[in-house]
Amino acid sequence: MKDYAADNIRNVALTGHGSCGKTTLAAAALFDAGVTSRLTKVDKGNTVTDFEPEEIERKISISSAACFVEWKDDKINLIDTPGYSNFLWDTRASLHAVDGAAVLVDAVAGVEVGTEKVWEMLEEFALPRLIVVNKMDRENAHFGRTVESIQQFFGRQAVPVQIPIGEEKSFRGVVDLVSEKAFLYERDESGKLAEGPIPAEVKDEADRRRRELIEMIAESDEKLMEKYLESGELAPGEVSAGLKKAILSRQIYPVFAASGAQNIGVATLLDGIAALMPSPVEKGPVAVSAGGQDGTIAPTVEAPFAALVFKTLSDPYTGRISLMRVFSGRAGADAVLANAAKEADEKLGGLFYLQGKEQIPAGQAHAGDIVATAKLKVTATGDTLAAKGCPVKFPAIKFPEPSISFAIEPKSRADEDKISQASHRIMEEDPTVSFERDPDSAQLLISGSGELHVRIITEKLKKRYNVDVDLKPPKISYKETIKGRADVQGRHKKQTGGRGQFGDVWIKMEPLPRGKDFEFDDKIFGGAIPRNFIPSVEKGMLEARKKGVLAGYPVVDFKIILYDGSYHDVDSSDIAFKIAAHKAFKLAMQQAKPTILEPVMNVEVYTPEQYMGDIMGNLNGRRGKVSGMESKGSMRILKAVVPMSEMLDFEPTLTSITGGRGSFSMEFSHLDEVPSHLQQKIIAEAVKEGRVRQEEE
Repeated sequence: MKDYAADNIRNVALTGHGSCGKTTLAAAALFDAGVTSRLTKVDKGNTVTDFEPEEIERKISISSAACFVEWKDDKINLIDTPGYSNFLWDTRASLHAVDGAAVLVDAVAGVEVGTEKVWEMLEEFALPRLIVVNKMDRENAHFGRTVESIQQFFGRQAVPVQIPIGEEKSFRGVVDLVSEKAFLYERDESGKLAEGPIPAEVKDEADRRRRELIEMIAESDEKLMEKYLESGELAPGEVSAGLKKAILSRQIYPVFAASGAQNIGVATLLDGIAALMPSPVEKGPVAVSAGGQDGTIAPTVEAPFAALVFKTLSDPYTGRISLMRVFSGRAGADAVLANAAKEADEKLGGLFYLQGKEQIPAGQAHAGDIVATAKLKVTATGDTLAAKGCPVKFPAIKFPEPSISFAIEPKSRADEDKISQASHRIMEEDPTVSFERDPDSAQLLISGSGELHVRIITEKLKKRYNVDVDLKPPKISYKETIKGRADVQGRHKKQTGGRGQFGDVWIKMEPLPRGKDFEFDDKIFGGAIPRNFIPSVEKGMLEARKKGVLAGYPVVDFKIILYDGSYHDVDSSDIAFKIAAHKAFKLAMQQAKPTILEPVMNVEVYTPEQYMGDIMGNLNGRRGKVSGMESKGSMRILKAVVPMSEMLDFEPTLTSITGGRGSFSMEFSHLDEVPSHLQQKIIAEAVKEGRVRQEEE
């Protein structure tokens, strides 16, 4: 394979709402570039980037997958990202590795909830982007209506650089408004096309759209604006150069038309990516920290090697695969690099490019490219690998906390024996999932970002690791806190012959504002407790807070003030003061008006207007509070805050109310107090599960 310089590389994420056609478009691009010998299909389960059994079965992308095409003089690295809310964390991680994005919008549905979510991410990452109105061959597809929807959501900077020739079943090509040429495609999915003049049927629209495009280009540059006002036109070179400059500065988002399923418009889209999306060199220096100081690193092979591991995969044959974006320098296949986060050296286990799950050998890794290596010992997703002696770190990848937990029970002793290793490998791949054993109920809990997420993880356990488990009802991540104050003594004294145990502490417990978690204030003076035992008291508090007195949930948002105590010259010890702290904590909690908190979610529901009343009524019945409503095109957006416990069965309800036309997203907002009558149910359930004893109630 040819070695491409950074100037000739494009790193682009395919993003958008679930089922907008990202994987199908990637399949068409791979076919047009000669990577695959036939046009693969999601329905047939043979696409390059949806290769996991769960993806093939459900016909959705669950995790990001990398592939690449050699297109004319350039190498285009594509990352096919998930669009469903449960898996957007993986999309977010992938955005650390690219220089631009293609946002796909369904030509029938227009902008959807997932489109908005990825757009917010792209804004956060300040990434140049283009927009693809995809599925132009579908019934009720309408380019003009979809562009209006896009502009309503994202502004008039979203301006067509192409218009379709025909729509629905008659979609057969595109007009390039920059070159003023038409490209007519064969209707046999071959991707073959012929260049020609603009058909008379779309000439008027093409002229109108071109004027709009040139006006937007002129607005983005003062010199071009002066010339445009004087002459009313721009030279072809000025249009091309001005357009690319405006895209790089995010003043224009060019809109393309395509049908990935029919392989129409895909070749011209690849031309557009190569011509308009920035190379790593054009994107410029990347922010890093080095030795605690903020700085930048240049995307050149002359700079020291630095790469970010943005995804980890588990391969049954190769083992752990680390996918990384190289931002500077170069390294050989057996290079030894430094992992600053882990303070360890790593030897690369070979280098290769990924076409989905296929591994293509790579001689070296160099600035601007995306490569993979295998069998790194300590490096995880989000870690930086750099040349030894170059202690740089890229900004951390932020992963959401799990929002829902289920109990899982292995079906056999053999499954129980294998689950530890299998869960460890899954957590390497997916930093948003956790496995932990509840110390009180002894249940093994699996936590994830939603029910679908958790169910897919259990399917992976069975299909990939041959671990069969039963999934028990979800557990909400309740917390406990206090509303009052307490001033108590915790005293531990034990004498059983020989050296005894003695620890004595006086503490005050106070509530903290929501979200402040925990504070420990040492007010000991005069040697009432020796300094070497103070950390043991704090450690005892940290251990004790893991289990509240009402229902055994972790305690948050409280302050401990240690102000007095006593000790024994011989019998006092670290363990004695830890036990005394435990006793003081439990007593203080009981006196400080304990209460239970529940996670409350920000919920956004997208729905046609006629269903608004039914949905509002349903959310009110779930203890929800509607906080706002917006109109976006033909859709309405209902915003509300709703307790997590009430949202577990909302998805099928919404589908039933809207006939499948509604969608929703939710993310953690805050913790709020559970109503007292529901607290009693939570406490009774905790007693039943053995989290707390009856007398602790």
